[in-house]
Amino acid sequence: MTQLASWQIRPPLIEHPPLFTCDEADRLLLDRPGTRLKNLFLRDNYGRRHALLLTPPSKQVDLKALSIQLGWSRLGFASTDRLQRYLGVAPGHVSVLALVNDTEQAVELWLDNDLREADDFHCHPLRNTATVLLSKIDLLHFTEHTGHPPQWIDVPQR
Repeated sequence: MTQLASWQIRPPLIEHPPLFTCDEADRLLLDRPGTRLKNLFLRDNYGRRHALLLTPPSKQVDLKALSIQLGWSRLGFASTDRLQRYLGVAPGHVSVLALVNDTEQAVELWLDNDLREADDFHCHPLRNTATVLLSKIDLLHFTEHTGHPPQWIDVPQR
């Protein structure tokens, strides 16, 4: 949060018990304003390219169709080791804010077009015991500072 404040980004912070998945957040029934997200850390078949995909939590992403659409060799979920190496977080702690740890800009940021009209995105601040509500303006400001320009894409659904 210190880095965000230095960039004049001061989103509201909501503390809560650890949440590892969207389903756990549903079970806890947290009443939070804004837009919930599913964060998928992906890699190509060769492990040379990585992307963080933000999509609505209810969407079942068709990774095969997305691979073809974007011209990447077979997309899959990155390992825990890759998650730590590139984003500096453990599973269940992933959010767009983890891109602050990708100082080499090795990870692409993909935003689902279904989120284009949304605002106040729910993001873990590098830990899953809190959520910040990051406005779209602050999200774009953040990605500018980290060198991760977002790519808005149509995400195919299974």
